[in-house]
Amino acid sequence: MVGIGVGRFAFTPILPAMIQQAGLSPRGGAAIATSNYAGYFVGALLGILFPRLVRFQAGFRWALAVEAASLAAMPLGGSVPVWSAIRCVSGIASAAVFMTGAAALAAHLPPRRAHLAGWGYSGVGAGIVLSGLAVAAVWPAFGWGPAWVAAAALAALAGFACWNLPLEGQTSLPDAVAPDPAPERRGRSAFPALAVAYGLEGAGYVIAGTFLVAALDESSAGWVGPSAWVLVGLLAVPSCAVWTALTRRFAPLGLLACALAIQALGMALPALAEGPWAAGAAAVLFGGTFMGAV
Repeated sequence: MVGIGVGRFAFTPILPAMIQQAGLSPRGGAAIATSNYAGYFVGALLGILFPRLVRFQAGFRWALAVEAASLAAMPLGGSVPVWSAIRCVSGIASAAVFMTGAAALAAHLPPRRAHLAGWGYSGVGAGIVLSGLAVAAVWPAFGWGPAWVAAAALAALAGFACWNLPLEGQTSLPDAVAPDPAPERRGRSAFPALAVAYGLEGAGYVIAGTFLVAALDESSAGWVGPSAWVLVGLLAVPSCAVWTALTRRFAPLGLLACALAIQALGMALPALAEGPWAAGAAAVLFGGTFMGAV
């Protein structure tokens, strides 16, 4: 999951550097980000249509390698179409890695401790922190190209750490704790509404997740944007576990609505107020909810 945080979100802290040093326009940045998330969408659909892909260890390793290689290839591109194509491939690989990690968590956690999966998803936040710190340390001195290479190195290390991840395991509940079928039927009936809500959530957070640092760089001191992005990652680390723990006491749909409302406020803050305090509040509200909503 750390590799997912690096692979999917390294573009956010590097975007201002590419605008300054590579002549990338905000519109070009939006096109590159769109290609990345379009690739992620394609990868997710492939995982749904062909579920064995997310339990195939050789495929998982290929996805890890492609994710790291695609980050390292970004300095080789010199135009928006090339960068977009690279990020699209990276998005497909990221989806495969994410779905495989999620399946492994579901397979290997005991049913009575399934709520601990939230700590597995915390790796995304940790990847954001690491990539944000690496980019902040590299690009002011060496430029935007080496910043991508640093992100690739982090993704490669994360991939090496989970190279031998066991993908098979207990996937059904023992008879003694078999679930009541009624909630499952209600879940199926609520799926269309959840799918629409999650699609709108994705469309919204992609904007903040891509342009938060660039927006803060335009309205605040130079250190505010990278610092806010690291803060986003730090808040994302415990967020999944915290929100999942709350579902044991409160209605999940009510918590989801609450998380989305808080996130919307966090995304609006940079447009409504300036300065480090507003940036910090936006980072806290956004970082504490965008992964928790998952």
